[in-house]
Amino acid sequence: MTKAVGAMERRPLVVGVDGSEPGLLAVDWAADEAVRHGLALRIVHASLWERYEADAFQDALGGDPEPVTEHDLAEAILAQAAERARRRASMLEISTDLVPQDAASALLREAAGATAVVTGSRGRGPIRELLLGSVGLSLAARATCPVVVVRGSLRNQDVANGRVVLGVGGPATGPAAARFALREAAVRHSVLEVVRVWHRPAHRAAGHPLLRGEPAHHLEEEASALVDETLRAVGDLPDGLSRPDVRRLVTDGSTRQVLLARSAAADLLVVGAHRRHGHLGPQLGVVGHTLLHHADCPVAVVPHQDQK
Repeated sequence: MTKAVGAMERRPLVVGVDGSEPGLLAVDWAADEAVRHGLALRIVHASLWERYEADAFQDALGGDPEPVTEHDLAEAILAQAAERARRRASMLEISTDLVPQDAASALLREAAGATAVVTGSRGRGPIRELLLGSVGLSLAARATCPVVVVRGSLRNQDVANGRVVLGVGGPATGPAAARFALREAAVRHSVLEVVRVWHRPAHRAAGHPLLRGEPAHHLEEEASALVDETLRAVGDLPDGLSRPDVRRLVTDGSTRQVLLARSAAADLLVVGAHRRHGHLGPQLGVVGHTLLHHADCPVAVVPHQDQK
C-alpha cells in the first residue's frame, strides 16, 4: 500500500483491541488507514475489559498447560494485535499500551490525543450477540475525535467499491464531517457520494404556501442548497490533496433507509454528531444509532463543535 501524500493531523490513529475477531478486523482496517494517512498506529487494550476465554490464547503463549494469568492474557492480546498489524503493513510505526481501566474510559482518554479512534462492531462474552458493543456506542456518542466502528463484509472494509458516502443531515454535519469524508475519498482515490434526504414535514398542510404548485421541487432545492453549503464550508484540503470526484444524491424518503442502502456499495460511511456546549457528548440521534448497528460498511462518526 502506498503512503498518502496528504495526511491528517500527525496525532496517532488509535485502535482498541479485546482479543475478539471483530477487534482484529478493526486492527486490519486501522493499519490500512494509518498507512493511507502517514500516521503511527497505537494499539490499546484495557485490562478491565471483560476477560476473553483464556483457551483462545494458550497457543499464543506457547501452549503452556498452566492457566494463564490476567496479565499474560492482556499481553497476549496486545502481542497478537501488533503482529497482525505488522504483517498487514511492515513499515508501519506501531506502539502498544495496556491501560488499567475499563475500555470505554480508556479509549475516551486516548481520543483526546488521537486523530481518530477505531473499534470493532460487536460486544464480547455474554453480550457479544448484540449488534454493537457498548464500548463502540459509548465512544461514538462521547469522543471528541472521529470514531470509526468497523463493520460490514471484508469487501466493504477495503477500498473495493471505490466509494465513500457522506450523509448530510442539518447542523450535525458541520465542516469537520465533510472535511473528513473529502479527505478519506481523496487518499483512497475514491468517489465521494454526498447524500441528503428530504421529506415533506407531516405538520405542513397540503395548502401551505410553500407547498403549492411544486412542493417537491421546492424541498429538493432546499436539500440541494444544503449540500452545496456543506461542501463549500470545507475550503481547501490540507497538504496539497486534490478534491475527489463528488457526486450528489438528493432524494426524498427515509434518511435511515437511504443511507443503509447506500452503505451496501460503500467502503466508508461518514456522519456527523452534534456536540453542544454544556452537554456530555455529541448527540447521535436515531439515524446515527441505526447506522452504527446496521450499516453494511465501516461507519465514521465525526463530532461537530458548536461555536460559542
